[in-house]
Amino acid sequence: MKRREFITLLGGTLSWPLVARAQQAAMPVIGFLNVASPDGYADLLRAFHRGLKDTGYVEGENVVIVYRWAEGQYARLPELASELVRRQVAVIAATGGIPSSLAAKAATTTIPVAFLVADDPVKFGLVASLARPGGNMTGINFLAGELAAKRLELLRELVPAAARVAVLVNPANAEITERALRDVEAAARAMGLQIQVLNANTSREIDAAFATVVRERPDALFVGPSPVFVDRRVQMALLAARSGVPAIYVVREQAVAGGLMSYGASAADAYRQVGIYTGRILKGAKPADLPVVQSSKFELVINASTARMLGLTVPDKLLVAADEVIE
Repeated sequence: MKRREFITLLGGTLSWPLVARAQQAAMPVIGFLNVASPDGYADLLRAFHRGLKDTGYVEGENVVIVYRWAEGQYARLPELASELVRRQVAVIAATGGIPSSLAAKAATTTIPVAFLVADDPVKFGLVASLARPGGNMTGINFLAGELAAKRLELLRELVPAAARVAVLVNPANAEITERALRDVEAAARAMGLQIQVLNANTSREIDAAFATVVRERPDALFVGPSPVFVDRRVQMALLAARSGVPAIYVVREQAVAGGLMSYGASAADAYRQVGIYTGRILKGAKPADLPVVQSSKFELVINASTARMLGLTVPDKLLVAADEVIE
């Protein structure tokens, strides 16, 4: 090989990694903020990525995603949000409900934020209105707490003899918990049910709550909305099975993990919608001009295998109404 050809080849070889790094540095960066842990959110992350792909973005090809997970420790959210701001991300996807969204709001008034919340974003000051958010934030209103009464009705249909129901909530997610409890207490009074409130935020506290269930022997268990409960859904399904208590949950993923029944908005669809909004913002859309999307896809999921294990006969009325029956 001639000396000039060798130098040219060597120069091209050395420059390639520099070009690759420069290309990656030029990619827009998304900051992903969530209160839970990545282990329990693989399916929902895939839904988020599908939404991004719908707008033309694929992680590692033309966009970089920086993940920050609070691992169930709500107090960590403000610092994690500040880290994303210091990283100068192009947009923050705050998917951990009201706490994550409030942390993002406190951390920046300039970086666009696409949120996923289970309560009214107007009430918490995230946006001026659903139709005209008006600031640097918009996103998806994932209806969870509002469906508490309906879930209790479904649980009563499955366990008609139930008189005492344990209600498991996460005190760290105070805003959603307070609303859910108000709705459950009102519905329970109307149905003549007694309720017992149990609190949990960590794996150990979940174990303790189910130890109380075993000791107190309620007729059924109502699991309130919380990202931590979704994260710990396998643990909770196993504990519910061991205790022999029929339980209803919020999202499909909890029933798929072995929970008896779930009713609520589609979490996967909500995460996909957040991915779409994140991509649209990267393309230049302003959050102030993107109306907040309210979940419109709701699903009743029944795990027939778990029902048989608990010795329950699922009424035909519920089977017909179910969007999915897991055998």
